[in-house]
Amino acid sequence: MRRACQAAEDAFDTFRDPHPWRRARLLETIAHYRRLRGAVRLRVLGITDESRLGRSTWLLRLRCTPDSAEQLAGALARRPDTAYVSVISGGTEVMCAMKPRTRQARDELLLDRLQRTPRVISVSAHCLLHHFYGGPVGWLSKINALSLDEQAALRPPPVDPGTSPVVLEDADEELLAVLARDGRASITELRANTGLPESTVKRRLDRLRATGILYLDVQFDHKQLGNDVVAILWLTVAPAALANVGRALASHPEVRFAAATTGQANIVAATLHAGTGDLYTYLSDKIGALDGVRSVETALTLREVKQLAYEPGR
Repeated sequence: MRRACQAAEDAFDTFRDPHPWRRARLLETIAHYRRLRGAVRLRVLGITDESRLGRSTWLLRLRCTPDSAEQLAGALARRPDTAYVSVISGGTEVMCAMKPRTRQARDELLLDRLQRTPRVISVSAHCLLHHFYGGPVGWLSKINALSLDEQAALRPPPVDPGTSPVVLEDADEELLAVLARDGRASITELRANTGLPESTVKRRLDRLRATGILYLDVQFDHKQLGNDVVAILWLTVAPAALANVGRALASHPEVRFAAATTGQANIVAATLHAGTGDLYTYLSDKIGALDGVRSVETALTLREVKQLAYEPGR
């Protein structure tokens, strides 16, 4: 199970255009994919790196009355510009990532709709300034279920992100929309959904990957891999220690996401643990040993309503 999950995250082309060696080496692993979709609710999705398009990602913390948390989380989860929508803090807070396509869309949600939402007590928005871990580098790469040779064979060539934002064309948007629903979509499926010739599909896919705009991510039930506790850490770190603390967090096996952010706490991290005892050990032994960390706020995720794609009843 762990091998197949990591293979799904690492392999961009395993489903679409597999190299003969990769097919022979990982045929049994990939054959588990359909079973994993039921066992761990695994989905492979094509994700757009918003930073390559000059867009910002925001984390929203919404304090609300306990009777409204589930409804609020559900409404946010149904939006196409949100991810990782969770109910935390004893059911009195909803947290989510928001990826607005335009400034107008951002302001409409933050300054208008949320401010007028009944039973929302307060809203705080935190802009992500720098990713230390997460996004194109997924947590499953830390479980070491595949050998180094297998990981190297599965991964696409390194990207060349460049220095200026990339401008997408309508055909690129169409391809990204299909892959956002199913990252395993074949060339034939992409042609059928977009109406583009095969050569155009391949050329545009190569460009989206080479520029770092498109990458694969995996949505799965982390409890099936032995992680019953999901924690959100808000760290207040001395500015001079920000980079060192961020790099240290990125190296921790428990960390699935870490970024520098605006706000009183200037680093946010999401961590996975087998139990609350393991979380305590992590906080005391690893976080406590980091120079420059002044304080840590910890919140447990009670229910993850949405990861990358919304699945009602999750």
